[in-house]
Amino acid sequence: MYLYQPTKGYAYNSDSIFLYDFISFFQPKGSLLDVGCGVGIISLLLTRDFNLETTIIDKQKLMLKYAEHNYELNQLKVESYLGDFIELLDNKKYDFVVSNPPFYDSNVKQSENEHLNIARYSHHLPIELFIAKVKKVLNPRGRFIFCYDAKQVDRLLHTLIENNINPEVIRFVHSKIDRDSKLVMIAARMNSKSMMRVMPPLIVFDENSKYNEEAKNVFKKAGTNSIKGDYDIGK
Repeated sequence: MYLYQPTKGYAYNSDSIFLYDFISFFQPKGSLLDVGCGVGIISLLLTRDFNLETTIIDKQKLMLKYAEHNYELNQLKVESYLGDFIELLDNKKYDFVVSNPPFYDSNVKQSENEHLNIARYSHHLPIELFIAKVKKVLNPRGRFIFCYDAKQVDRLLHTLIENNINPEVIRFVHSKIDRDSKLVMIAARMNSKSMMRVMPPLIVFDENSKYNEEAKNVFKKAGTNSIKGDYDIGK
């Protein structure tokens, strides 16, 4: 799969690829909403692999343009919205909501690049407001699958349960086996009564800083070819 992304601003990374693989475990079907889609990497791969009616939303016009272009390039259908997800007025309900949202602490020194800032820092999509809004757009048995800062997992689980979106599966990602986890992936479901399953961690690199087999297989499965370039993709 080929996809374009700008030379400046946010570029997708391995977090999105690992999240795509995690979501694939649930065999998504029906309607899917990708919140803060960026260039569309997560939902593009899912739409390629599964029978989905896909909708994307991003508050950045430039990123949404790239995502729309990437869908067209790969001959995939999508409905798109430009705007803040929290303020979305559409009454449509979804079977799956997926997202790699901004989760960097807003109190640290921030990037002055507008696109990077919006893509990285949590004040652009506060997690409590985000989850409350997800509750409003999910079908009664819909799933919310996303990744976030692992250090905030207690806050995530509390907020999900508070909104009756029960966390069913959780997986931590570690760069190496002896390193703290910096990323957690969570699959939660509306009105679920299931006990939470904690999967074995995903360890990205071995002791020689080479990709472990699982990580290599995920990249191979995704099969992405990224093209960086700043050009006119339409207005």
